[in-house]
Amino acid sequence: MASMRDIKRRKESIQSTGQITKAMKLVATVKLQKAKARAEESQPYFNAMYATVKSMLKKSGNIDHPYLNGVGEGKKGIIVITSNRGLAGGYNSNVMKLVTESGMSKDDVVIYAVGRKGRDGLARRGYSIAKDYSEAMNEPLFSDASEIGKQVLSDFAEGKISEIYLAYTVFKNTVSHIPTFIRLLPVAFEETGAEEEKAEDALTLMNYEPEAEEALELIIPKYINSLIYGGLVQALASENGARMQAMDSATGNAEEMIADLGLKYNRARQSSITQELTEIIAGANAIG
Repeated sequence: MASMRDIKRRKESIQSTGQITKAMKLVATVKLQKAKARAEESQPYFNAMYATVKSMLKKSGNIDHPYLNGVGEGKKGIIVITSNRGLAGGYNSNVMKLVTESGMSKDDVVIYAVGRKGRDGLARRGYSIAKDYSEAMNEPLFSDASEIGKQVLSDFAEGKISEIYLAYTVFKNTVSHIPTFIRLLPVAFEETGAEEEKAEDALTLMNYEPEAEEALELIIPKYINSLIYGGLVQALASENGARMQAMDSATGNAEEMIADLGLKYNRARQSSITQELTEIIAGANAIG
């Protein structure tokens, strides 16, 4: 059995750790409230943007444009949004799994990293990091999303990448965060049934003014930037939610360990007192 001194030191150490995790939970809770409000306010717009642009392009007919048909064979560019800091449970590892378990060869993938944890984790696994935008996660702005979007679209147009994906975490509520992997370009359309396909064929094709190609040059970058920004604010809220949960769990574990060490300390103290009494009684009997 450990000595009373060792148990006391261990208990004091865990109490200090528990105070830190409790403070970190409070900080994450405050940050979560702000990030949650931004995510919930922006989510309807970005959902509508995603659905509207896909619907519009689906009704555009056979337009020969790289944004719709791609630019041939090339590497796949993945925008990976994680956090700059750890202590958030499985938040970062869940996003990285989207990439590592996507079925894509690491030799055919380039990473546009937003968040140091994802950047470092994927680099250790042998993935190529094309650009690092980790500073954007400190306080995501639409200008950050525009910068990322401009870079990936430039690489797409130059043929450095043939597809663009986004890996991030959707904020559902405080305790539920969903790792999500979507293709941004070329725009993917879900397969439809025979009846749905017949109904779509009856729809009037989209008319563009000016020409379709010129309109797409304006629409698609805004679409990409909007989805990236939506991913940033969703990820920030998810990160703080995950960290709040992790710190709450850590604080609870610390309290359980402190209670357990308290019992062990009392047992050791009782054992020490019993031993001292036995020695005193034995000494008294010897004198008598």
